[in-house]
Amino acid sequence: MGRITAPPHLFRLQVAKRMTLALLATVAVALPATADARLPRDFFGIAPQTPLTAADAARMKRGGIDIVRLPIFWSGVQQRPSSLDLSGYDQTVALLSRAHLEVLPVLYGTPRWLARHGTKLPISNARQRRAWRGFVRAVVDRYGRFGSFWTEHGPGSPDFVPRNPVRTWQVWNEENFFYFTTPASPGRYARLLKITRPAIKGADGRAKIVIGGLFGDPKERPPRAMDSAVFLERLYRVHGIKRSFDGVALHPYAANVAKLRRLTEAIRRVMVRNRDRHAGLYLTEMGWGSRHRPRQVAFEVGLRPQARELRGAYRYLIRNRRRLNLKQVHWFSWKDAPGFCSFCGSVGLFRRGARFHPKPAWHSFVAITHGRLR
Repeated sequence: MGRITAPPHLFRLQVAKRMTLALLATVAVALPATADARLPRDFFGIAPQTPLTAADAARMKRGGIDIVRLPIFWSGVQQRPSSLDLSGYDQTVALLSRAHLEVLPVLYGTPRWLARHGTKLPISNARQRRAWRGFVRAVVDRYGRFGSFWTEHGPGSPDFVPRNPVRTWQVWNEENFFYFTTPASPGRYARLLKITRPAIKGADGRAKIVIGGLFGDPKERPPRAMDSAVFLERLYRVHGIKRSFDGVALHPYAANVAKLRRLTEAIRRVMVRNRDRHAGLYLTEMGWGSRHRPRQVAFEVGLRPQARELRGAYRYLIRNRRRLNLKQVHWFSWKDAPGFCSFCGSVGLFRRGARFHPKPAWHSFVAITHGRLR
C-alpha cells in the first residue's frame, strides 16, 4: 500500500498539538521544583551568619530572596540595665529595607546582669521577666508597624528608608537544644511565650508570633536536649498556650531530604493532632554543607550534593506547601563563616569573603526562585 500523505493544514495541526503537549509535559515536570505564583511573597528567606553589605542585600533580592532572618541578641544590645542600644540594628534594617527585603527578627540571649549564662530563659524571677518584657516591647516599638524607626526615616527625611515594618517575630532560638537553651524544658519555654505575647501584641495587635526554631533531631537527651516533635507535643499540653503563638518553627537539619521530610511531617502531625492546623509552619533554618565529611557532620555532604539536596528539599516543600501550611523557608546560610559552628564553614550559598564566589547550590537556588544569578 502506498504512503498516505495528510493534507498540509492537518499536518500543521498535529505538529502544533505535539509541541503543545510536549510543552505542557515540561511545565508539569518543572512546576513542583520551582516557584509558582501562589507562593507567599516572603516564602524564600535566608539566615545569614555574617554582617551584610548593600551588595549582599541587592544580590539577595535579585536572586529571589524576600526575607532575611535577623537575630537580635539581647545581651549584645543591653549590656547594662539602663542602656539599650539598637543603633547597629538600625543600620541593618535600613540596608535591608532599601533593598526591599523584609526582616524576621529572632529575640533571644539573656544578658549577664540577669543570668550567668545567656542560655537561661529570663523567667525565674520578677526582675528577669520585667527586663525581658521591656526589651521585647522596645524592639517592637522600634521596628514594628508603628515603630519609631519608620517615623524617623519617613518621606522628607534626609536618611529616607522605604517603609517595611516587621510583622512577624520569632521568640528565642532552638529552645529544645542546650546550645541555645538550658535546660530544654517545654514548661519553661511556655512561660516565656506567655509573658512575651502581651509585650508584642500590646505594641502591635496584628503582629504574628512564631516559636523559636526547634532543632529537628538533637542526639542529646533531657535536660540537655529533646526531640522536636516531643518538645512541641509537651508544649501543647500547657493550658492556654495556643493563644501565645501563631506559628511553629523547625530547623530540620538532616543527612538527606528523606530525613528532612520525616522531621517536617512529624511536626505537622503534632500540630494537627493538637487542633492547631491553622497555625503556620516556618522552616527558619535549613541547609547542607559543601564539605564532604558526613562522618563528622551528617549534613556536610559535598559541593554538588549540597545543590542536589537543596533542589530535593525545595521540591518537596513547594509541592506540599498548602498541606503543611508552610509560610517561609530560610536557607542557612548566605556565605560560609568558619568558626561559628561545626558546619558553618561550608553551608553558605557563597564561599567566604567580601567578593561573591557562588557554589552550584546558588545556581540551583536561583532556578527555584526564578531570580537572577547576578
